[in-house]
Amino acid sequence: MRTSPNETVDSVRQDGTEPGASAKEGPVRRCILSGERAGPDQLVRLALSPDGMIAPDIRAKAPGRGAWIGISRTDLEAAMAKGRLKGALARAFKGAKAAVPDDLGAQIEAALVRATLDRLGLEARGGSLLAGSDRIAEAARRGRVHALYHAADAGADGNAKLDQAWRVGSDAEGSSLKGLVLPVDRASLSMALGRENVVHIALTDAKAAARVDLFLGRLLHFTGAAGELPAAMKT
Repeated sequence: MRTSPNETVDSVRQDGTEPGASAKEGPVRRCILSGERAGPDQLVRLALSPDGMIAPDIRAKAPGRGAWIGISRTDLEAAMAKGRLKGALARAFKGAKAAVPDDLGAQIEAALVRATLDRLGLEARGGSLLAGSDRIAEAARRGRVHALYHAADAGADGNAKLDQAWRVGSDAEGSSLKGLVLPVDRASLSMALGRENVVHIALTDAKAAARVDLFLGRLLHFTGAAGELPAAMKT
């Protein structure tokens, strides 16, 4: 994320776009706590509900003024405990009464997980997602896999076999390339994809992998696990 020390939170328009953002760069948002700025797909929008409660607006669709954060859940909860979030929100919402739920961090994480699973579901319906160890292994050895994921409760042996197949097909034997262990178990993954017993999945389209990477990157950044994203899956 880019930092601009000369711009203030108050310089942000009501829709969250900074005046200095160019058409080439696209819209830019500013984290109300860290001061860093980035595109909206890298931050989390907080919206003010009609009853004055702050709620995560992961898809940035809620009407009215919004506030953006780009920090981890640990840092967010520390800011809440110290009263920093309340002050930042008061400035962002121009003094409007804004109540912060005690479980805001948990709400954001749950919403980010749901958005990521929804994205995977869309890729499955689009035909770019494979499930099943045998199908994935075959595609991986042929160099057709662009991203590999394992459920949180997948077995280590199964993960290792598919990771090795991916390295072989990617001409990366001896490297640390491996699939990402998702922060969801097989039951959640199966429900999201509408299939039974989904333990491993792979994406066979580079653009699909990039789309999922945006959602996963934001989720892993918030949970403090951003370093786990394999280099081949980073944008």
